[in-house]
Amino acid sequence: MTTLFTNGTLFDGHRYVGAGEVLVGQGRIIAVGRDLGPSDEVVDLQGGLLAPGFVDAHVHPIQGGLERLRCDLSELGTRHEYLAAIRTYAEENPTVDWILGGGWAMPAFPGGTPTAADLDAVVPDRPVFLPNRDHHGAWVNSRALEIAGIDQHTPDPADGRIERDAGGRPTGTLHEGATALVSRRLPRTTGEDYYAALMAGQAHLHSVGVTSWQDAIVGAYSGMDDPASTYTTAAANGDLRSHVVGALWWERGRGVEQVADLVGRRDAMTGGRFRATTVKIMQDGVAENGTAALLSPYLDRCGHPTGNSGHSFVEPGALREAVVALDAAGFQVHVHAIGDRGTREALDAFEGTDPARRHQVAHLQLVHPDDVPRFGELGVAANMQMLWACLDEQMVDLTLPFLGEERGRWQYPFGDLHRTGAPLVAGSDWPVSTPNPLEAIHVAVTRTAYGEEGPAGTEPFLPEQALDLETAFAAYTSGSSWVNHRGPDDEQVAGVLRPGAVANMVVLDRDPFAGPAGEIGGTRVVATWIDGTPVFEA
Repeated sequence: MTTLFTNGTLFDGHRYVGAGEVLVGQGRIIAVGRDLGPSDEVVDLQGGLLAPGFVDAHVHPIQGGLERLRCDLSELGTRHEYLAAIRTYAEENPTVDWILGGGWAMPAFPGGTPTAADLDAVVPDRPVFLPNRDHHGAWVNSRALEIAGIDQHTPDPADGRIERDAGGRPTGTLHEGATALVSRRLPRTTGEDYYAALMAGQAHLHSVGVTSWQDAIVGAYSGMDDPASTYTTAAANGDLRSHVVGALWWERGRGVEQVADLVGRRDAMTGGRFRATTVKIMQDGVAENGTAALLSPYLDRCGHPTGNSGHSFVEPGALREAVVALDAAGFQVHVHAIGDRGTREALDAFEGTDPARRHQVAHLQLVHPDDVPRFGELGVAANMQMLWACLDEQMVDLTLPFLGEERGRWQYPFGDLHRTGAPLVAGSDWPVSTPNPLEAIHVAVTRTAYGEEGPAGTEPFLPEQALDLETAFAAYTSGSSWVNHRGPDDEQVAGVLRPGAVANMVVLDRDPFAGPAGEIGGTRVVATWIDGTPVFEA
């Protein structure tokens, strides 16, 4: 059976083609062009754009799915809204022992730090544990602190911090490794819950046009169990419709002795549509709570240097040793780096490794100008979270004042990375932020946020670092497919519209290449196809 997509325009994964047709059969693209002739079925694009399905190169769909099924704060934005939603969830779920979920935004609270007292007012009788959107911190109530034994005498862990008042008493926000003091006390999430979360996460990704992805943490982290068995079961029984690369979690308390274990996990888990061929190393934290690793200290609100330069979670020498060992074992290495020191340490570790592995550094918030050209020189992919490159409240209130003017101009240098030859790939980091690629692409092109008021929506942030629309679309399609080893030279080609490629495609309600740049983020997904079969229809 063949299907003809007609009456629209095409983006082929690399360039905008304009008007054209695509003929699909047996899960693959048969032809691309015009007047392709008869077919068994016709899809009228109604003037919209047909593109390769988006590929999310850095996402946490099980975590996102769990939050959607629990106390989900991700679509809200104020302290009042959060507390009302938490109260309602607790009232509607009187039998759950812990209130779990998450997705709150730091700018909703003074200093980015909500309090246990607020939670106590709406849930006084049960413990509450709610990670924030970036999952580098958590909001807890007094009952959770009590259960975990956290008080003014509890020392900060080496990889985290307990927010405290002037008397040293915990106030209800835990940063980085301090979240584990509570998360290890959480009730176990069942296998059925994780499976439901994967199905919910997959459906949500399909609804925004994402056809495959890389799960950036496959291992126990932030109160979640290792999701490996969830993926392998879904792959074995056919419920996993998307091809997924799993990034196995590097335990930073261990060394290269764990490489043999990771090889065993890769061999045991890889099958069907799931491949555990990547290892994820988290090198630093985030700028908003002062844990991203910087080359020089953060500033205080008066512009004076503090004594804090953030955290390198893996000592640079140990990071280099780990990367070399993983590279030799055939793994792709995926490093989280937010600060300029974290990014430099990652690039130093990749020196001399095999470019064929397609190693990558994700987030790239702060990149020293000397390090920008090194991505292209080393063949290391720049894994961009495009949505973050705007003047939102978090940037204005919690980041720029503590970086200063010069370093503030080094953020999200997508344009310079592209001009110096870096391989560009894209991911959402959902549930940290929306998985909608079109909203992210809007920011990459305009350096403003779609539909936002104030500076985020009206004042471009470092417009010289904007990408053109073709480049941004390519990063989210052919680029991310390439980093997942489904590029032009791989056995299963995806992320492109060309004969022989896998028929993973997205139908959009309009042609964003034909309209004003300020409307890119308003584009909507009409349908998502995987292997020539629709998995989502609006």
